[in-house]
Amino acid sequence: MKPWLGQEEARALAEVVFSGCVTQGPKVKEFEDKFAAAQGARFAVATSSCTTALHLALVVAGIGPGDDVIVPSLSFIATANAVTYVGARPVFCDIDPITGNLTAETIHAALTLDTRAVIAVDQGGVPVDLDPIRRLCDRHGITVIEDAACAVGSQYKGKPVAAGAHIAVWSFHPSQILTTGEGGMLTTDRADWAARARALRGHSSNLTALSREELFLSPREVCLEIGFDYRMTDLQAAVGIIQLRRLPEMVERRRKIASTYMEALCGIKGLRIVADPPYGSSNFQSLWLEVLPGFGSTCETLLERLADAGITARRGSYAAHRQPAYRWRDSGNASLQNTERLSDRTLVLPVFHEIDSASINRVINVIRNAAHPVGV
Repeated sequence: MKPWLGQEEARALAEVVFSGCVTQGPKVKEFEDKFAAAQGARFAVATSSCTTALHLALVVAGIGPGDDVIVPSLSFIATANAVTYVGARPVFCDIDPITGNLTAETIHAALTLDTRAVIAVDQGGVPVDLDPIRRLCDRHGITVIEDAACAVGSQYKGKPVAAGAHIAVWSFHPSQILTTGEGGMLTTDRADWAARARALRGHSSNLTALSREELFLSPREVCLEIGFDYRMTDLQAAVGIIQLRRLPEMVERRRKIASTYMEALCGIKGLRIVADPPYGSSNFQSLWLEVLPGFGSTCETLLERLADAGITARRGSYAAHRQPAYRWRDSGNASLQNTERLSDRTLVLPVFHEIDSASINRVINVIRNAAHPVGV
């Protein structure tokens, strides 16, 4: 992955630098408003990262010690980590073997008497099938948080992903399509949750950086509860505003690149390439391949062959329940066989806005040769 940044972002940054207001200020508010409108949410709260947004989402949803939160193991470890930050227990859930996402069925298998929330991840930008999950969780009074870190620009049933979640979080890390360098966002339709998240990200102070600058004599500062330093800067937001405007073009380009790979690789025995689910469309933040036993090489061997050819691919998402940080934890009784299968058998291909046809063809040729080794 390589972010697509240019002169527009540089000019936006320069304007903020010369304005003198570089911390959280008017650009953050503008970015929040525009992002909320783009995602079909009433409120958006900008944060320092997706992880901090997820932490705030759990706090405002009232999740804490004694609560269980169902999470997919096949996800970046921050998904489970945020649950531990609030003192709750992550209960790992298996996934659909095709999309890599949890489903209502896999969630049902992992339910406990203490389940208070589910974090549904859009794996690599593939939209999660949210409606059945909401029906299940609504019956049990369970909060649905959508971890849409990788999914900006993806669609679910003709609408932006996460529009049906109680609360959602987003990442603007450089590995994502829309980047602010570092940064994240929380979206929700609940005014009370949004207001509390805004307060918590700035130590729960009644004063903001902008209000301090605008008032000659600011009121006495009051912190109503223990908060955090999870703010986004105007420098980041200025870049985000430009990136958001370019998002449709970036998604269209990634889908075109993905289509090129798919057409070239779909007929190779023992390979399965991720595709759009029937209920939505992916932004293809990650274009992953599953290497099956019928292929001419293992997943690890294919990664090595790509590296030998000067091509940087990477392993697919790891299984969090296998990480040393979580091996000692009680993760419930649900089977995680699909999680382990995709963790062991998937790799992610190079996809970025400015990749050229020659580079794509180099990748394709290495994969074809690995399927049919010379002399075999």
